[in-house]
Order: sequence, then structure tokens, then C-alpha cells
Amino acid sequence: MVQYVTITPVEPFPQTPIPLIFFRGYLIMEQIFGIHAVRGWLKSGQARKGDQLLVDERRHDRRLQDLVQQAKRQGISVRKVSKREMDRLAQGGVHQGVVVEVAVKTEQKIYDDNWLEEMLDNLSEPPFLLMLDGVTDPHNLGACLRSAEAAGVHAVVVPKDRSVGITPVVRKVASGAVESLPFVMVTNLSRLLKSLADRGLWIVGATGEATDSLYEADLGGPLVLVMGAEGGGMRRLTKENCSQLVKIPMAGEVSSLNVSVASGVALFEAVRQRMLSR
Repeated sequence: MVQYVTITPVEPFPQTPIPLIFFRGYLIMEQIFGIHAVRGWLKSGQARKGDQLLVDERRHDRRLQDLVQQAKRQGISVRKVSKREMDRLAQGGVHQGVVVEVAVKTEQKIYDDNWLEEMLDNLSEPPFLLMLDGVTDPHNLGACLRSAEAAGVHAVVVPKDRSVGITPVVRKVASGAVESLPFVMVTNLSRLLKSLADRGLWIVGATGEATDSLYEADLGGPLVLVMGAEGGGMRRLTKENCSQLVKIPMAGEVSSLNVSVASGVALFEAVRQRMLSR
């Protein structure tokens, strides 16, 4: 899925939605909205010249005023706009009266295979990665990122060709996790899994077809937790490159969990085991 944003041209150019890719000579604007997402962005220290904080002109509550004061301390321009304008910028999302327009820089850090390998080389504790094979719903991805950040995951890995990517909705649902958790996009998940296994990471894939229970698996060491797409689950090659396949025991009539809920269950079982193994 391609993310669409609004661009402000430095020369005459039609104001139409275009994909967020490289546009030299143009200032590309991306929206972050929602109180938690904006607060996380402000705390991340990523604000730059050209960024703007837009607030609903009718709102004067303390939560919004705190964000306004934080923005002003960082030198970010603050502007009051109508609710109609806020709704337009958030494209139907729940903005809670606050939107940030971020001037996206083409030089911003890219998290890829090479970055991941270097990060693993320099870790002083057992690696803990979450891999999402084909999660295309922005609400699910945002919820997975929020759980992963809370669980202390070192990075979330997704395929370039089968992932929603970081959109304003993902940022909103993630509640600030996007700004602090590395989001790694790779070309070939299977090849990466083989490389991670060679490094000694235990690769655990969650699928309803498994015979082993999540609670019987050893999740306390160097770990990659792999979750599949909504509906279809993991692809065949992804499954074949897992060290172990596990399932979450289900006691009721429902046969499966939403991928973001299942990720949260599995992540915090790993957290429990990692705490015990210290």
C-alpha cells in the first residue's frame, strides 16, 4: 500500500495526492495526529524547521495547551485552525484536535537489512525482534508497534512488498511508538530469516496449524517472533525458515485472534520468560 501525502511545491505544481517517495526540490508534508502520537513525536526530538503544530481553534483544554507549550519551547510553529481543516488534514482519522504537519526530509534515516545487521552486532543483550509477514491494515500495524515498543523489542521487521508502511493512521494508533521503535523494511524476509538463524537467533512463528503451544516454547534467549498477515497468516517460505511454529491455546469458540492481539499475547509471554532468565 502506498502512503499519500500533500506536497507544497517550490515552483508551480498541481496540488494532487502523490506517493511518499523521493521528490527533489519539493517540500513533502506528512501528517501526524492524535494527542498520544503528537506527544511521542515531540518527545522524540525529531522536530525540524518547517514543521507545524495545528490545533483546533475551539479547544482550550490542558492536554492541548501542554502540547502547544512543548512545541513552542522547541521552536515549532503553532497555528489555530477550524475543525473542518483538521478533519481534512487527518483524512477521516480521529485527530483529537491536534495535527502536526512534518516536513519529511529525503535524508531521514532508513532502517534496512544493513542497519539491522549493524544493530545486532552492537547489542549488549539478547536480540528481541518482531517480524510481521504481510500486515496491511494500518490499525493492526499501529497496534503491533505499540505493543512491541512497550515490550522492549529492538526493532520491527516487515517486507517491502507486503506491508502498509508508516501512515498517519499507523502513527495515531501506535501512540508514539513510531518515533522510538526502529521500523525495518526488507526486500526478502526468507533470506533475512536464514541470516538471523545463522547468528543464533531462535525464530518462532505463530500459526494456528502448529502443534506446540506458545507457553511451551523457549522465548527467553535471542528471539525473532514472527506473526502472519490478517486472514492468510505467514507465507510458506516464511514458515519453512522458522525454527519452531507455535499456537496460542484457545479455550472458547473463536478459532483465532486478531494479529495485533496475538502479537501482544506472544510478545509479553516472551517478556515474562526473558525477565525470569536474567
